[in-house]
Amino acid sequence: MATASTRLPEGRYGRSSDERADHRLKILGAVLGAALLALVGYFAYHYVAKNEISAQVITFQASDHAVRVHLEVHRDAGVDGYCTLRSQSADGTEVGRADFRFSGPDTRVDKVVTLRTTAKGGTAELLGCHAG
Repeated sequence: MATASTRLPEGRYGRSSDERADHRLKILGAVLGAALLALVGYFAYHYVAKNEISAQVITFQASDHAVRVHLEVHRDAGVDGYCTLRSQSADGTEVGRADFRFSGPDTRVDKVVTLRTTAKGGTAELLGCHAG
């Protein structure tokens, strides 16, 4: 006794609706992926190209009520701005925060600044630099 097949004959009725839906989903996924990649690329370029000031903490020395920070700043010519520094105590409490301004014609500023603290600071952290 033979059993009857429930499958349709190959190629007789065209593609099934599931195959068409899968094809549309693949196209939609490719388009959305390309758009997301373009958006990430745009923001990455904008962040790198517009970053007019960058800085780094070279060394720091902490005392009971201040932290002396050796700061190196690189900036575009003619751009004035400021960098924000903070210090934390050994238990993680913030004990000092201040902005330090940089102006003048130099594109590289190598400066030692003093950050006043409310207690002995154990760190000197550069939070960021901004033009303006």
